[in-house]
Amino acid sequence: MLEIPESFNLAKQLNQTVKNKVIKNVKAAQSPHKFAFYFNDDPDNYNALLSGKKIEKIEPIGGQVEITAENIRILFGDGVNARYLPAGEKIPEKHQLLMEFDDNSCIVCTVQMYGVLHAFTHGENDNFYYHVAKTKPSPLSKDFDISYFEKIISDTKPTLSVKALLATEQRIPGFGNGILQDILFISGINPKTKIKFLDSSDIDRLFQNIKEILLKMAENGGRDTEKDLFGNYGNYKTVLSAKTYKEPCPVCGTAITKQAYLGGNIYFCPVCQPLKG
Repeated sequence: MLEIPESFNLAKQLNQTVKNKVIKNVKAAQSPHKFAFYFNDDPDNYNALLSGKKIEKIEPIGGQVEITAENIRILFGDGVNARYLPAGEKIPEKHQLLMEFDDNSCIVCTVQMYGVLHAFTHGENDNFYYHVAKTKPSPLSKDFDISYFEKIISDTKPTLSVKALLATEQRIPGFGNGILQDILFISGINPKTKIKFLDSSDIDRLFQNIKEILLKMAENGGRDTEKDLFGNYGNYKTVLSAKTYKEPCPVCGTAITKQAYLGGNIYFCPVCQPLKG
């Protein structure tokens, strides 16, 4: 899934590969997918909308990637798997979006569980998730400082858990269940601990690790659980993830706990991340 480090890396790679290219042809919804979401449910309009448009820039916004093609915006979000194929490389038969460029290279997008593949005229999209990602600062930016983070906490019900604080309600767009695991482990905070039980040192430590670990994830091309524009896994080695949880805690050797919680699995060490309260 696209989260902050992956959208950062995908935007970087797209800028390196398709910026200044002109879109020649677009095929949308060639392989129907119930949970591939197109703008206004109108994929048939994508070719007319995008053909002839020049790619000007690509930017990460939260867990999404926005491509500017003149007056048109293309948005990849959630579970979109985007791949770059040079000219002459075989295009897979099944895909949910294919953009071919003037040099015969292409971007092919597939969706597994669900994913957003929006193409729209600038100013048309009033989607909440899009706009909140555009307006709130990324933890990778200087605007996301300790004062901003403390304001997020103070505006959140103190009876909610730390996972709910960080990964729900778009308080921090692009901050999902995946990146949550390592940040909380390194901070020594249990994901089910309620906000009201965090002291000032917990908050300071959590803030610093959000900034530092997300930057490390982004600079290393994303996590080793997610693939990039070329189909390669990221170089950030996850400490706690679906790939590692069967191994003992790397700090104390205790068995890692896996639990379903708030719509996804959480992984934590019961010794290094004791539940407060």
